[in-house]
Amino acid sequence: METTDVVIVGAGHGGAQCAIALRQNGFTGTITVVGREPEYPYERPPLSKEYFAREKTFDRLYIRPPTFWAEKDVTFKLSTEVTKVDAEAKELTLSNGTTLSYGKLVWATGGDPRRLSCSGAELAGVHAVRTREDCDTLMAEVDAGTKNIVVIGGGYIGLEAAAVLSKLKLNVTLLEALPRVLARVAGEELSEFYQKEHRDHGVDLRTGVAVDCLVGDGPEGNRRVTGVQLADGEVVPAEAVIVGIGIVPAIGPLIAAGASGANGVDVDEFCRTSLPDIYAIGDCAAFACDYAGGTVMRVESVQNANDMATCVAKAICGDEKAYKAFPWFWSNQYDLRLQTAGINMGFDKTVIRGEPGARSFSVVYLKEGRVVALDCVNAVKDYVQGRKLVEAGAAPDVAALADAGTPLKELL
Repeated sequence: METTDVVIVGAGHGGAQCAIALRQNGFTGTITVVGREPEYPYERPPLSKEYFAREKTFDRLYIRPPTFWAEKDVTFKLSTEVTKVDAEAKELTLSNGTTLSYGKLVWATGGDPRRLSCSGAELAGVHAVRTREDCDTLMAEVDAGTKNIVVIGGGYIGLEAAAVLSKLKLNVTLLEALPRVLARVAGEELSEFYQKEHRDHGVDLRTGVAVDCLVGDGPEGNRRVTGVQLADGEVVPAEAVIVGIGIVPAIGPLIAAGASGANGVDVDEFCRTSLPDIYAIGDCAAFACDYAGGTVMRVESVQNANDMATCVAKAICGDEKAYKAFPWFWSNQYDLRLQTAGINMGFDKTVIRGEPGARSFSVVYLKEGRVVALDCVNAVKDYVQGRKLVEAGAAPDVAALADAGTPLKELL
């Protein structure tokens, strides 16, 4: 049986950063990264943006060049999954039938795209946008002449995909079941702004619509999607469908091994699971978030994956400190750069700075008078200075906050 001092399961942002940070902090033991995909770690956000739009080739997405990992003496087992965790024996069973024993285990698997539960979900031409393979398959269909694409889900992944597809001059319909896009993560003002932007760019964006099923055509075993049937009976034509309705944390083997967790695996302030010598980081880890009033939640962002990874690497190297990183996010759609600082959970008031019609503005979220988050559209100064308001728990004068001519740093 192979033995490794640290095994990292998951070769995404968190897994890669953990291996890098271990070496940066002087760890000299053996490190093995187990990754489901055949590729070395690469950046995920550009998949639905620059990579899909052909603005970046795949080799520019690598987090580090493949040669870097050998130089740092980090071993990879690619195209491999962990199928079983034996926490007592400290052993992993891999999808190729071999076993791997560990000293410390870092679970950084992220999540799998949430699938549609309706009939037709398994038809050919139905896609997620989570991996290189997902994007390559969809890009090949576009190259082969696919013109009518339906995007199901009005979150960031769906909106980013719709933006790229419409730039490619394709016929795009976006369907959102809730009354507005971004309903779970943003205030009404931001939702309305992005709805108008997408419609102005030619996207047939519909909110408050339920999908009944996907319809298809072709021989049994090779049926392709031809449309999306709505609850009211209308069939929206579709040669391809993108499903962007969130992720399901990839934590099955850990939960089966006895780790506590439901929507994600639970971790403490040091990113430790309830199992000995097993940590969890990134999209799959649920923790009490200081910037959301201590609510136990998963934070799906590159920032969170990277900062948790560094926290765990330092702990393994003997420098254990509680995870307190500031949460931030971003989204690129058309020529709009959205930067989000903080988490707006529980906000009771919004203040608009700037003019949405000018396509440069900020939405400031307040809770009991204090700034808890900002969404900044093409407003970098607000984002940079607004972060400090969130970190300080500032309670500025609302009129001054709404005055775009008043720099936010003056309200600290």
